[in-house]
Amino acid sequence: MPLLVDIQVAPQYETLVNTDLLRQAVAATLEHQGWRDDGEVVLVITDDEGIRRLNLEFRNTDSPTDVLAFSGAIGEGFVTPEGYSGYFGDVVISYSRAEVQAAKAGHSVDRELQLLTIHGVLHLMGLDDSDEAGWQRMSAIQNEILGSLAPPPTPREGTTREGAAGGQ
Repeated sequence: MPLLVDIQVAPQYETLVNTDLLRQAVAATLEHQGWRDDGEVVLVITDDEGIRRLNLEFRNTDSPTDVLAFSGAIGEGFVTPEGYSGYFGDVVISYSRAEVQAAKAGHSVDRELQLLTIHGVLHLMGLDDSDEAGWQRMSAIQNEILGSLAPPPTPREGTTREGAAGGQ
């Protein structure tokens, strides 16, 4: 079974999200971290309200954030089906936060979504950025992975997202 990346996009963002770029970001992150087998990652693109509710429920923080990662680490004694390496977990991204952060960083929303995807998958792989040293390490890894990905295409003036090969 190959790597499965299940991407769920809130209806209001369906025409704005280039899912191929996000699948590439997941695969590049896992490969960078030495994962060569199959596995599964769920990626959810939602709005500020959706991620705020999850942040409140699971982190007791009543505010939106850019990305949340929910590990799918399987405990001892759990038997997986033959030929299945594992479920990494879910990464939830706020498209609204990605728009704001992309504008501040001076790059496309697609590039910001790639960065947030990489960040979330690194958390699923066990990396932690809760202290300065962890944040520095994780930032360096994120930037290395992001740098290995081709920049998202830019849409031509007057075309729809689909007509511009899915770029932003």
